[in-house]
Amino acid sequence: MRRLMLTALFLLAITASAMAVQPDEIMKDPALEARARTLSAGLRCLVCQNQSIDDSEAPLARDLRLLIRERLTAGDTDDQVVSFIVGRYGEFVLLKPRFEMKTGPLWIGPFALLFVAVALLLLHRRAKSAGEREAPLNGEEKMLLDRLSRFGE
Repeated sequence: MRRLMLTALFLLAITASAMAVQPDEIMKDPALEARARTLSAGLRCLVCQNQSIDDSEAPLARDLRLLIRERLTAGDTDDQVVSFIVGRYGEFVLLKPRFEMKTGPLWIGPFALLFVAVALLLLHRRAKSAGEREAPLNGEEKMLLDRLSRFGE
């Protein structure tokens, strides 16, 4: 039984670390392969959309992985490869968008919303604490209170 459990655990570990990269895609140069893996881990699969092309088994992801490897073999730098792919497919292909004027709201928006929410919360608490201060009773309220207190006796 223990041997079966160890075998199952081993198989689970092997399949968990498996990527979608096919053996025929792997480059002979380990340094170029490492660069290709790093680049493909940062690019979005346009079919799956929430996976990197390194993890996706979609045909388009495979084509992009091969394109990356072709560009690296041709001598392109990492930035040139990414710029080439972004030029073809747009900024959406980046899993982590660049900080530019048009992507600024993506980066700043969450912090701005958090700031506005905290400011509104503080204003609400300040208004609530100011409203909690008791104003003195006017004459009509005093008479009503006297009547109610005599009614309870």
